[in-house]
Amino acid sequence: MSAVATDEGITPEFTPTPLDRDASFYVAGHRGLVGSAIWRQLEESGFSNLIGRSSSELDLKDRDAVFAFFEETKPKTVVLAAAKVGGILANSTYPVDFLSENLRIQVNVLDAALAQNVQRVLFLGSSCIYPKLAPQPIKEEYLLTGHLEPTNDAYAIAKIAGILQIQSVRKQYGLPWISAMPTNLYGPGDNFSPKGSHVLPALIRRYDEARRDGVETVTNWGSGSPRREFLHVDDMASACIHLLEHYDGPEQVNVGTGADATIKEIAEIVASAVGFEGETEWDTSKPDGTPQKLLDVNKLQDAGWKPQIDLTSGIASTVEWYREHVEKLRT
Repeated sequence: MSAVATDEGITPEFTPTPLDRDASFYVAGHRGLVGSAIWRQLEESGFSNLIGRSSSELDLKDRDAVFAFFEETKPKTVVLAAAKVGGILANSTYPVDFLSENLRIQVNVLDAALAQNVQRVLFLGSSCIYPKLAPQPIKEEYLLTGHLEPTNDAYAIAKIAGILQIQSVRKQYGLPWISAMPTNLYGPGDNFSPKGSHVLPALIRRYDEARRDGVETVTNWGSGSPRREFLHVDDMASACIHLLEHYDGPEQVNVGTGADATIKEIAEIVASAVGFEGETEWDTSKPDGTPQKLLDVNKLQDAGWKPQIDLTSGIASTVEWYREHVEKLRT
């Protein structure tokens, strides 16, 4: 790979090609929702030299430890899927934690990758980086054009900083690093805890417990009118590998389905999937969050990728996974 110096910095001269299945590949956060799905996809795709460390084995907030790890392992490709994540309640209650921990994780991993001159890095962010009232569907160019959703602005700022660090490395060092912004994700390995989960796993747990306990009414936060887009995590993993092999550019890439539904409609799909036959009520004293978040996925489609798992079947399979693992899940 070569690079060209311009007035705007160093531009990578790089053409994406299929990744070497025998080269070392580090998945940061390989036990999380996204990281574990990427790990599964890599194994299924024949990658034979995967590197992963649990948080107990490597604290990514420990800068010296991260640098020593990169010096020891010298990965050729890195996907940064590690992050502190949570729903509206967690983000609203602990904004310092979400800002500080994510910034430290990102800076440490990306700086260590740069020190080892890692050629291909994929940073994963979140659709919450976009303005709360961004035009729909949300294009990549809408970044930094308006106010963020206040219930998760600290987390969003951390992820925006990650995007800027990727772009800065490209500009200053000419490395073909990229970033991708997924829509709301769900699937096996999700966080189903009552206090820390996102909306879809929270709905699955709530409705399934109501069915199990014979409760006749389930109460959900907000009005149910906000529209949300959901992508199965196995589709997200597929998109990540596809982007590494087919995309290069400084702008983040939206990863989603290009279709959304109201929270009410999603709750109905979940209720049906778990077999709940009672009533659903909505607590409008609780916040709705952003009224709509639908990503424009034209850039991703232009790169040659589309999702394969529809929402109804994806939720059904996630319910099955949840029931198989419910005794071991975080509480």
